[in-house]
Amino acid sequence: MTDAANPPLKLPLLVLGATSLIGRFLMPRLTAAGVGAVGLSRTAPEKAGWVRADLSAEDLQMRLPRAATVLSLSPIWHLPQALPALKAKGMQRLVAFSSTSVFTKATSPDAHEQEVVRRLQAGEAGVRAFCEANLVACTILRPTMIYAEGQDNNVSRLAGLIRRIGVLPLYGKGEGLRQPVHADDLAGAALAAAVSKEAEGRAFDLAGGEILTYRQMAERVFEGMGRKPRILALPEWLWRLAFTLARPLLPGATAQMGARMSEDLVFNNGPAKRSFDWNPRSFRPKFKA
Repeated sequence: MTDAANPPLKLPLLVLGATSLIGRFLMPRLTAAGVGAVGLSRTAPEKAGWVRADLSAEDLQMRLPRAATVLSLSPIWHLPQALPALKAKGMQRLVAFSSTSVFTKATSPDAHEQEVVRRLQAGEAGVRAFCEANLVACTILRPTMIYAEGQDNNVSRLAGLIRRIGVLPLYGKGEGLRQPVHADDLAGAALAAAVSKEAEGRAFDLAGGEILTYRQMAERVFEGMGRKPRILALPEWLWRLAFTLARPLLPGATAQMGARMSEDLVFNNGPAKRSFDWNPRSFRPKFKA
């Protein structure tokens, strides 16, 4: 978590959204490294080292422990309102997660996705403005499609659909490029960015270690389940019909997700590689039988 070119991690450390997907990997990493950290979440367990609180709570400052470094895994739009309380508790360094959806969904015709983009933009702008005005060293991390076998709502949702119906329908040929990124790699990125001087005051896109077509990604999911790929390439009208029938099995899914199967959603890992040695794994998920 440090080297000769960077200072050590500023302690004490507070993790916001510590029960999130990334948090499930980050908290054990901290424990294994012998770093004492407090995890904050609305669903935090009632035990030492945890705080159960909502970032919008009026008495948030009273509930917060002192923290020099804050790693925020919560949706970034919840963060600006909590920053004054965090600063009052000693925050000097902030690493906050946003999403590449701020770019990939920017022109979406779906009203819900448009709202997500608006909230991401507002959250990032609010974080930047506060940190610049209050001399807090800030880094924003924007992951691509996050997965963790059996735990996420992206890749694991595809695996769930395969288990139910045995095949996976694709919109067209599924030629759009993807870079799925593992939540554990993102946990490591948060820690690496927190001690990188080059990362201060910047935002980074964090993509997985391999570029795949959507179809190739789907084939890897089948392989990770120990199954032979069974993929149906459907024309738009038939895919929409299939989506309508399968939608009860895909909570939160939108028809626009199908159209994006043909779009390239690729990002450059170079800046993160140079600034904090970002080196994510290739996409080889393994699911329990």
